[in-house]
Amino acid sequence: MILSELLCGEKYTVIQGRLDIDISDVIYDSRKATQGCAFVCLKGYNTDGHTYVDSAVKMGAAAVIACDNVQVPENVTLVMVKDTRKALALMSREYFGHPDEELKTVAVTGTKGKTTTSAMIRSILECGNIKTGTIGTLGIVIGDKIYKTNNTTPESYEVYQAMRKMVESGCKALVIEASSLGLKWHRVDGILFDIGVFTNFSNDHIGASEHKDMEEYFSCKALLFRQCRHGIFNKDDPMWKKMTEHCTCTVETFGFDKDADFVTSKESLIAKPGYIGVHFEATGKKNLSVDVAIPGKFSVYNAISAIAVCSHFDIDDKAITDGLNKVKVKGRVEAVPVPGDYTLLIDYAHNAVSMENVLETLREYKPNRIITMFGAGGNRPKVRRYEMGEVSGRLSDLSVITEDNSRFENVLDIIDDIKTGIDKTDGKYVVIPNRVDAIRYCMENAQPGDIVVLAGKGHEDYQEIKGVKYHMDEREIVAEISESMKNYQHDGKCEFCKDESEEE
Repeated sequence: MILSELLCGEKYTVIQGRLDIDISDVIYDSRKATQGCAFVCLKGYNTDGHTYVDSAVKMGAAAVIACDNVQVPENVTLVMVKDTRKALALMSREYFGHPDEELKTVAVTGTKGKTTTSAMIRSILECGNIKTGTIGTLGIVIGDKIYKTNNTTPESYEVYQAMRKMVESGCKALVIEASSLGLKWHRVDGILFDIGVFTNFSNDHIGASEHKDMEEYFSCKALLFRQCRHGIFNKDDPMWKKMTEHCTCTVETFGFDKDADFVTSKESLIAKPGYIGVHFEATGKKNLSVDVAIPGKFSVYNAISAIAVCSHFDIDDKAITDGLNKVKVKGRVEAVPVPGDYTLLIDYAHNAVSMENVLETLREYKPNRIITMFGAGGNRPKVRRYEMGEVSGRLSDLSVITEDNSRFENVLDIIDDIKTGIDKTDGKYVVIPNRVDAIRYCMENAQPGDIVVLAGKGHEDYQEIKGVKYHMDEREIVAEISESMKNYQHDGKCEFCKDESEEE
C-alpha cells in the first residue's frame, strides 16, 4: 500500500523522503520489522520506540513515523506526527481496509463486567444466527478459535487485523472490551462504534503504569461515548449521568431503576446440580422472563445490558433468553467438575472490589462454608493486597493464601502484605505458597455443601515468575487432582476442621 494512502487520515509533516513508496506492512515492534515496512515509534511506560529506529531500519523499514526527533538514513522516509499511537490506529485502519465498516460494532467499558457482558452479547447474537467475534480479556475469539493478546484492548494494529479476520470468517458483528487504558492509548481510534455500553465505575487501575488518579481513569472511560452512535448506560451507577455529560451519542439506560429504558426486577437465585444462576424479569423496552447461567446480582446487570444491546439487532426474543440461559464465561465464576458434594469455582477476581462482589454473591446461596484461595500480583500497588486480605478474611470461612503472578517480587513478601489485611479481621487462614499445593489442599479439605473459590487466575493459563510465563491452567490442575483423589478419603484432620486460625 502507498505510504500517502496509509497516512490519509492523519496530519503529518514529511521531514525527508517520498510518500509514493509502497509499504509492505505497518510495524510498531522493531523485532518484527520487515523489508519495506513502515515503523511507527510508540511511547510506553517502560519503552520508547524511538530508541529502536536503527534496529527497525536495519531490518528493512522503508519509512519511520515518529513524534520525537530521530535520525534515519537518506533512503528512508521520515514522517513526524503529533501522536504516534493515534497514527498507528489510523494507518492500521487504512492498511486493513476499514473492516469496522463491514461489522456492526459494540464496545463495552466499565470497571467490572466487561468480559461477562461481552460474552453474553455474543451468546445471544449467535443464538440469533449472527456470527460474532469478540476482543477482550479472554483474547480474540473468532468462531471456536482463540488468539491470545497481551492486553484487554490490544494495540490498534491487532484490533484492525482481528476485525479483518472476523469479516473474512463470516462475522457480522464485533464486541470489544474498551478498557480505560485502551481508550487512553488510542487503541480503538478510527472506529465509530454502533453501540457503546457503560457497566459501572469504581476504584481500580490507579498506579504508575496505569492512571494517575480517578479523574483520569473516569475521563478515559468517558472517551468511548464521544466515539459511538448510541450509548447504553447503567442508570443505577452514581456516575452514569456524569458519563453522559460530554457524550455525542444517543442515550438509553438499564437497571433496577423503574425509570430506566430496560428495567430488571424480581431477581431470584437458581441453584441445582450443575447450574448456579439467577432469574429475573425484564420490562420496559423488552418484556422477558430470563434465567442466566451465572450467579449473582451483577449477572443481572450484565444480562440486562446485553438485552439492551441486542434489542438493536434483528433477532427474536427466544435468541435472547436462550443465549443467556446457556452462556458460560471462562474464568468468571466458572464451575469445574470435582469428585465431591461441593462446588468449585474458578474466578478472575484479582482485586478487592471483584472479590467482594463474588464472595457476597456466593454468600446469598447459603453454602455450608466458603473456602477462598487467592494470591496477589507482584509489581502492582500494595494496597490491593491489603484490601484483598481484608475482604477474604471478612467474607470467607477459610482463606488459603498462595501465589499469583508474582512477577519480579518474592511471593512470601506478597503473602506478608496479604496477611496485613487479613489480620484486621477474625478470618481463619492458612498459607500455602505453592498454588498447585493450595488447590489440592482446598479440594482435600472441602466438605459437602462447601463452595471453593480459586480466585485471581480465571481464564489465565500461565504463572508469571521473574519475567517467565509458565503454563498453569487451573482446570487441568483440578482435573489431575480429581483423578488422583478417586480413592481419597478425608481423615478429618486439617487446620480448617480443627478450627485453628492460622498456619505458616
